[in-house]
Amino acid sequence: MTDLAGLLADYGGYHRDSRNRVTHYFGVPAIAYALLIPASLGAITVSGVEIGLQLIIVALLTLFYLLLDLRLGLALAVLLALLAGAAQATTRLGVSGSLMVAGAVFVLGWTLQLIGHHLEGNRPALLTNLFQIVVAPIYLAAELSFALGLRPGLQAEIEKRLATAPAA
Repeated sequence: MTDLAGLLADYGGYHRDSRNRVTHYFGVPAIAYALLIPASLGAITVSGVEIGLQLIIVALLTLFYLLLDLRLGLALAVLLALLAGAAQATTRLGVSGSLMVAGAVFVLGWTLQLIGHHLEGNRPALLTNLFQIVVAPIYLAAELSFALGLRPGLQAEIEKRLATAPAA
């Protein structure tokens, strides 16, 4: 399986400044919500059952996060389910209204993150590896768990790797 500490250390190398991390706590969920809105407008039918595209996306992401780490994956499953529910509720505005909300929130989310990277003086991790977009939520979940005093072993392993890694 993928090395969780390695993924988080790699992503963390681009997010050492606490101000940058704070912008990401708002920007990452905003972007996820914005992307789930248009997905909520579409569906596929499987054996006569209509399944929203946002649910497929959430299920795949949740599976990935659960495979990386059960506890962090469960926390992200709850967050993603809430974001998918909010996205679905947004579709009550109709297609045009939903897409306008999605566009505005998407731009806001990216603006927050770019401000954070400007404050840190570091480029976004996704410019090095686009996969970092998927790592961002589990990184933030891990950081929150560390702030709550949970997962000290994982935190120590990440800090050890960051101390020996070249600067991002």
